[in-house]
Amino acid sequence: MPQTIGIPKETYAGEKRVAISPDVVEKLIKLGFAVQVESGAGEGASFFNDALAAAGAKVTDAADIYATSDIIFKVREPDLNEVAKLKQGSTLISFIWPAQNPDLMKALAAKKVTVLAMDCVPRLLSRAQKMDALTSMAGIGGYRAVIEAANAFGRYFNGQITAAGKIPPAKVFIAGAGVAGLAAIGTAAGLGAIVRANDTRGEVADQVKSLGGEFVKVDYEEEGSGGGGYAKVMSEGFQKAQREMYAGQAKDVDIIITTALIPGKPAPRLITAEMVKSMKPGSVIVDMAAERGGNCELTEPDKAVVKYGVTIIGYTDLASRLAKQSSTLYATNLWRLTEELCKAKDGQIVVNMEDDAIRGFTVIKDGEITWPAPPLKLPAPPAPKAAAPVVKPEEKKSGAGQAIMVLIAAVLFALIGLTAPAAFIGHFTVFVLAVFVGYMVVWNVTPALHTPLMSVTNAISSIITIGALLQVAPPPAPGRLDFPILVIAVVGIALTSINTFGGFAVTRRMLMMFHK
Repeated sequence: MPQTIGIPKETYAGEKRVAISPDVVEKLIKLGFAVQVESGAGEGASFFNDALAAAGAKVTDAADIYATSDIIFKVREPDLNEVAKLKQGSTLISFIWPAQNPDLMKALAAKKVTVLAMDCVPRLLSRAQKMDALTSMAGIGGYRAVIEAANAFGRYFNGQITAAGKIPPAKVFIAGAGVAGLAAIGTAAGLGAIVRANDTRGEVADQVKSLGGEFVKVDYEEEGSGGGGYAKVMSEGFQKAQREMYAGQAKDVDIIITTALIPGKPAPRLITAEMVKSMKPGSVIVDMAAERGGNCELTEPDKAVVKYGVTIIGYTDLASRLAKQSSTLYATNLWRLTEELCKAKDGQIVVNMEDDAIRGFTVIKDGEITWPAPPLKLPAPPAPKAAAPVVKPEEKKSGAGQAIMVLIAAVLFALIGLTAPAAFIGHFTVFVLAVFVGYMVVWNVTPALHTPLMSVTNAISSIITIGALLQVAPPPAPGRLDFPILVIAVVGIALTSINTFGGFAVTRRMLMMFHK
């Protein structure tokens, strides 16, 4: 019998997202599941009851959802009241944050349920990236952070030159160039701001530059890459150098957006009260880490406050402020996860603990806490290639062979010159030179350039075409075999025409590669 997936309305204050969309309802039904949604659950994301019902979902109340659902989809981690409603033996798929919620983990284990945490998806596995809800939500949050900053800033992001005077572009500094930071960089640069960014992981510098930002390096050598694609806690020496760099940026820029988080730990403090005091009046700080304690010392979660003339935004619902977009992406992540759990497409999920991806985000299995997952068994790095053997340059061959070839060619030319008509000699000489030049030009071109070379040969082909056209209707000549020449000329016209049109087609395709 197929299992039932239930989607209750989020009870967290101000949360507008929902763990389903009409499109995903249809896809889950195709996998064999029955889907039921609490009435009004999708209204905050503009997914109304009639659209969900039309997609095949049953619209019911919360009591029915928790009593009859085998699988529960949620966005936010459940509170203890919601835990009490869970059916024993059911499966909960949601954000959980097990390191920050030990009491919640114990309560869920006591209900003998299986819990899959969307925040624990192993991001290093390529096949798990389609289920990576953290990345989906972080990208939306980074975009929204820039929009909130622009709203509070009260000035153009891009520079303007008007009759009333020149307006300089805004300067934006982004602390942390993970998914959220990169989304913020692209958005701010797209609005015309001067964008700078910093991250403890030096490898993201190229990504920052590719999005139109400038990477600001800390004057201290230390690698900051941690496990799972996150940053790690840095040494005190690095942190001191980083604070000095941040202090300099705070005095110069108009907007600071902080995104720094470390799994299982409070958000690192990057912006001190002294740095805030040094910022220009009217500046803005958007602290995307407010929910985990904040990167700014003066951040107040879920509030926008003004201190020392600087607006400090600590909203913890940035993704929820784009509820329709974030719900669509999150529901798609859940559908992809369900595909992995239900490969038979029979409406039954199988939590295979031998699968690295599934094991990674299974934090409770049938009431037993299985978090944290064991380290991933990543493939060993390829062994360094052995040094290529040194090939000694070939000794130049003796010139005797070449001399013999030249002698034979000279004898053949002499025989042809003695027996052939004078007019033939001129044409034959041009033919031999054309073959030699063509060979030297084409065969000495690297194979990677053969395709663009085809477009250049149009000029040569047109010359051949003109010569063949002249032979189709030549001036009368006594004793001339017109028919064989006519056949050769027609064949030549056909072949060179194909080559010419083909060259133009190749050229057009090459140019289209550079069009957006």
